[in-house]
Amino acid sequence: MSREYSPTPLSFERKTEEEMDQISLRLESDLSGRRSVRHFSSDSFPREWVDRAIAAASTAPSGAHRQPWHFVVVDEPDLKRQIRAAAEQEEQVSYSGRMPQEWLDALQPIGTDASKPFLEEAPFLVVLFAETHGVNDSGSKQKNYYVSESVGIAAGMFISAIHKLGLATLTHTPSPMKFLRDLLGRPSREKPFLLFPIGYPALECQVPDLKRKSLEEVRSYNRDGRNHEKDPANGE
Repeated sequence: MSREYSPTPLSFERKTEEEMDQISLRLESDLSGRRSVRHFSSDSFPREWVDRAIAAASTAPSGAHRQPWHFVVVDEPDLKRQIRAAAEQEEQVSYSGRMPQEWLDALQPIGTDASKPFLEEAPFLVVLFAETHGVNDSGSKQKNYYVSESVGIAAGMFISAIHKLGLATLTHTPSPMKFLRDLLGRPSREKPFLLFPIGYPALECQVPDLKRKSLEEVRSYNRDGRNHEKDPANGE
């Protein structure tokens, strides 16, 4: 049985323009320091911190408010070892022929390969699953809407929450990822979406020397085509 629309007053506090200006500057400065990390310290921290980041991510908007995601937190050393072994097996196949040369060339500046020691080094692994459909109170199949978009937004909010906590993470996507569903005993209606190692960066941690696109490269106003470049793929 579907629920009827039942509105409730919005709890919203409007800030002053001065406050919003300062917040926007801090937000840009803070998040610009976020980097994907592949070298983690073994230092642990309370599991509740991860739970709070997941709770924050679960405030993400979703199609028909289905919230089609499930986070699995892994901190058992043996299970992390199994996940690493399975991931490296798939990655070895990918780097040895599954990925085209163009992809391998694109990864060259990042310095990645089939070895994934961070899957054991990080104190926690968090696996994000996308629910292709839900199950209602009567046990019947319930359709989910805009699953990839909804789970993608939740993933972004989770990454931001982890960074704001003072921790680091990485969006790891071994392909195919079905082994994660099998190892973690998740139902067939859930598909692995992203794998996040979570922890403090190692003291000797290094990251690729990469440059992000400028604001002007990623933002346009209205139909502003002054910076439009011809796209050979579109015959322009």
